[in-house]
Formats: sequence, C-alpha cells, structure tokens
Amino acid sequence: MINKKVNNVKEALEGVKNGMTFMLGGFGLCGIPENAISELVKLNIREVTCISNNAGVDDFGLGLLLQNKQIKKMISSYVGENDEFERQMLSGELEVELTPQGTLAEKCRAAQAGFPAFYTPAGFGTEVAEGKETRAFDGKMYVLEPAFKADFAFVKAWKGDAAGNLIFKGTSRNFNPNMCGAATITVAEVEELVEVGELDPNNIHIPGIFVQRIFQGKNYEKRIEQRTVRQKQ
Repeated sequence: MINKKVNNVKEALEGVKNGMTFMLGGFGLCGIPENAISELVKLNIREVTCISNNAGVDDFGLGLLLQNKQIKKMISSYVGENDEFERQMLSGELEVELTPQGTLAEKCRAAQAGFPAFYTPAGFGTEVAEGKETRAFDGKMYVLEPAFKADFAFVKAWKGDAAGNLIFKGTSRNFNPNMCGAATITVAEVEELVEVGELDPNNIHIPGIFVQRIFQGKNYEKRIEQRTVRQKQ
C-alpha cells in the first residue's frame, strides 16, 4: 500500500537547502502552510525564492521569513498588507517579480501539467511582457509565459490520507491545488490525516499522485488579514 505519511514537519522538510525555490499555497493568510513556514524559519534557510500570491502580514506567514531576511526573491501578484515586504522592495533589499494573479495561477498549473509555457493576453504592452515572446492569435496579442520551476511546493489542506489524497475546505482551495505536483517535491500539511480508504473518492480535490509527503499539522492560528465587524448600535 502506498504510504506518503511522515511523522512531523521536520521529516517533511528534509532536503531543503539555501538558495532553493519554494512554492507556498494560500492567499495572504487563508490556507497557508503554517507549520512548514514556521519550520523554514527555525531552519534559517537563506537566499530562497518564494512563489506565493502575496506574503501575508508582517508577523505571520511568509512575513516571518521576510522579517528574518531569509527571502532573496518574491514572485507574487501584489505586495498586500505587508509593510516589511513593501519596505524591502522599495529599498532594493528584496528582488520582486510582480505577476498578474491569473498568470501566477496558470504558471503553477502549467508546471503541474508538464507544460513548459503558455500564451496569455495578460500583461501585453506592459512591463510584464518585456523581454518575452509575443504572438497574435485571431487578431489579439498574447505573451508567452514560462511555467514555474520549483524545488518544493508547500501546501495546506483540510483533510488528507496516507496516500496523499487531499480535500480542501472553502476558500483555502485557492492556490493550493495548482501548486500540488508543480515542484520536484510537494509537501502537504493537513488538519486531519486519515488512513487510505476513509476519504470519499468523490470528494477528493487532489489525487495523491501529485503529493510526495504528507503530515498532520498542529496549532493552526488561521488568522485573517483584516477583520471587519459591524458597529454596535
């Protein structure tokens, strides 16, 4: 029987080294691999390139790696609510490659599917297209975008089994599914880890073939970036 279960986050991150490229699922603080990020901070991995929609907030998520100056380059769709991200980008301390959000998702999906590149109209005529091949299809211009290449993809799911099959919950199903299988090694952390056969096959979002390691995470904070509540009358 296939068993991709590892005992803890330390085992799951075996092989990470300085200078690697990491994909990290989530959208800001929603559905981020909290345990994996915390372990990267502890390991003090340096000079890494991180591919993620954005970098969370200053004191949580990828913001922790930024605070510790562990990230050399961020590939993301926007700076978001992270003041330190903005400061490092504007000061030139951090290399930043801003990518249209849909293009970012598709560059992950292309890597997952084994496609080396794809054409998209997003970014044509802007700085995004500089130095890239462009081509017309049916009278509309497109930009050739290469698929991502990453050493590790760290994703977070709600539930998974020992074979690596994953189920995501709600909006945490953002960039996580596209990043599964899009790197050399995909590490999935889950809130609940069950035995093979316990998950309803009809509810599985990502099959285990896209996952190399899986472990049950703990102590999830599940923060939100901005909490807005109605004023009391």
